Amino acid sequence: MKTFLDWSAYKDAGMGDAYADIPKTGGDFAKAVAVCINSRQCEADGKQVMCPSYRVSGNTHFSTGGRVRLLKTALNSELVDAALADPTLAEAMDLCVGCKGCKRECEASVDMPLIKAEYLAQRAARNGLSLRSRLFAHTPRWLHRAPWLKTLVTWRNASPLLAGLSQRFLGLSAAHALPQPAATAFQTPTTEATAMAGLPEVVLLVDTFSRYFEPEIPAAAIDVLHAAGYRVHIAAPAADVPDAERPLCCGRTYLAQGMIEQARAEAQRLVDSLLPHVQAGRVIVGLEASCVLGLRDDAQALGLGEAAATVGKSILLLEEFLAKESTAKRLNLPLHALPRGETLIHGHCHQKAVGALKAMRRVLKLIPAHEFSIIEAGCCGMAGTFGLETEHAAMAGEMAEQGLLPALREKPQARVVANGFSCRHQMRVHGDERAQHLALLLKAALTPSQQV
Repeated sequence: MKTFLDWSAYKDAGMGDAYADIPKTGGDFAKAVAVCINSRQCEADGKQVMCPSYRVSGNTHFSTGGRVRLLKTALNSELVDAALADPTLAEAMDLCVGCKGCKRECEASVDMPLIKAEYLAQRAARNGLSLRSRLFAHTPRWLHRAPWLKTLVTWRNASPLLAGLSQRFLGLSAAHALPQPAATAFQTPTTEATAMAGLPEVVLLVDTFSRYFEPEIPAAAIDVLHAAGYRVHIAAPAADVPDAERPLCCGRTYLAQGMIEQARAEAQRLVDSLLPHVQAGRVIVGLEASCVLGLRDDAQALGLGEAAATVGKSILLLEEFLAKESTAKRLNLPLHALPRGETLIHGHCHQKAVGALKAMRRVLKLIPAHEFSIIEAGCCGMAGTFGLETEHAAMAGEMAEQGLLPALREKPQARVVANGFSCRHQMRVHGDERAQHLALLLKAALTPSQQV
C-alpha cells in the first residue's frame, strides 16, 4: 500500500507487543492506526471534545475507537482498496470533523484527523476529487487571484435562488450563509515600530482567513503588540519560493481535502519563508489555532525534514506568546477595564488540543476588573467547511446545541471571544454576531492613548 503522508514517526509503535494487533497492510500507517488500546475513553461521557459526531449520534462507529476498528478490518482485508471504500467506513471517516480531541484526550494519542487525511488521499487516488473539494481546497488561491468572487459570494448569500443552486450543484447548504470576504484584504503596514530593549522581535503569521475575511484581527494584533513594545514583522514569502507574490498559507485547506502534494507545497514555502526568522531569533506568532497546530503538528507528517520541525517548535498562538511574556515579566501592556459585563470564551478545538486555553485565561486576567468564563462545550460543529455542507449541516447544528448555543442564549448581553474563524462563523449562521477574536478584545482594552 502506497501512503501519501510520512508515517515514519510510528515505525516502532507496537513492535514487540503481541497484543498491538497491527494490520497486515499499510506499514507505518497501519501502526499509527493500531496505537489505539481500545479503552473506549472516546465513548465516555464528560467534559471532553472527542468525538463530536459520536457525542451527538451515539453511534460507536463515529468514535475514535470505532473508526480504528473499521480501519483495521479494511487494512486486514485481502482486497484493501475495495475495503477502504466500504460505505460504513466511508461514513465514519466522513463524520470525523478533525477536532484533534483524540490527540489530546486519548491515552494513546490517536491522531484520527491525520489518519483521515491519509484516508482521503487514498480515496482521491481511487476516485478523484469533487468540484466542491477542489473549490474549498484552493481557497487561498482564489481569494488571491479572483477577488471578484467576493461579489459572487455576496449575491449567493442574498439570493435564495443562488443559494438553492449552490446547494444543488455544489452541496453547500442553502440554509447557511457562506463567509463573506472583506471589502479590502489585510495590508502589511509600511512602517515597523522599534522594539523596546530586552524584548524579542515578533513575526506575525497572518493566515488566509484573517487576511481576506477579517483583516481587522491582524491589524488589532499589531496594535496590541506595538503597545507592549514589540517590533512586529509580517511573515511574507521569501523571494525564491514558488508563487512568491501570493501570501503564505499553512496548507490546511488542502490537507482537509486529502490533497497531500498541494498541502506539502504550501507548507514548504511557509517553512522556507519562516526559517530565516527563526534562525535570527525572532518569535513566530499566529492568530488561528488550526494554522498554528497545522505547522506544529500536521506539517511534520509531510516529509519536510528538520526545517519544518525547527519552525514548528518556534510558533506560538498570540495568547501563548503574551502569556509566556507575562510569565517572564517582560509584558508591559497598558490595559484598562472594559465596560461592565461578563466575557464568555469559546475555545477552538485546536486551542484545546494544544492546551492554549490556560494561556487564554492568563491573558484575560491582565484586563483589570475583568469577569470572564469559559463555555463548557465541545466542538462548535462548523469544523472548517463541515457545517456548510448540505449533508452535514444538521449534525453540525446538533454539535453546536450540545453546549455552545445554549450558553450563548443564557447570557445574551455578554461579550463573546472565540479565536477560531469557523467557530465565529458557526455562531453567526445561528444568529449570534457577538463573537470576536482575542486581539480585538485586547485592543478595546488598551488605554485610550494607545488605541489606533
